Amino acid sequence: MKALWVVLGIVGVLVLAALMVFGSYVSAKNQMVSYDQNVKASWSEVDVQLERRADLIPNLVETVKGFTKEESTVFGDIANARAGLLNAQGPAAKIAANGTLDSAFGRLLALTENYPQLRSSDQFMRLQDELAGTENRISVARKRYNDALQTYNTFVLQFPNSIWAGIAGFKQNSAYFTASPAAQQVPNVKF
Repeated sequence: MKALWVVLGIVGVLVLAALMVFGSYVSAKNQMVSYDQNVKASWSEVDVQLERRADLIPNLVETVKGFTKEESTVFGDIANARAGLLNAQGPAAKIAANGTLDSAFGRLLALTENYPQLRSSDQFMRLQDELAGTENRISVARKRYNDALQTYNTFVLQFPNSIWAGIAGFKQNSAYFTASPAAQQVPNVKF
């Protein structure tokens, strides 16, 4: 009789331990799903703002073209970079394409410095203001995306979550937005 109680006690402890492990797994998996969805929603916000900027750029380019006829290589570079951004699939490809567009667009803005009559154009100034607002939105969306990605990655990599993540198929995501190589260079200011 005493042996029966020992066996039932051991079985009870094992069942209780199994329930605790299962509960831990379910809880961790639910949090990983939540964090993953937050990363996806944050990326969607970045994507929307990148497309908004890509939609504004052709109007700005057309305005600049009216004043500068001989600068066709800059316009071609912008058109190619914009097409690359719109055709990119996934965060990593869009981040790379965005860097290319930033570089090409920077050359367009540098070009406008040579044309004072362009800078005094109402249409150009309105488009430039709208683009500046969009750039601010992109900056905020990038920060939110990077924060959501950091939260997700931290949770997935922490122990024991890393075990549950492996079982559930969650992996670290390394598609962070970083500064483009062009942003690393000090601007040349002339007075």
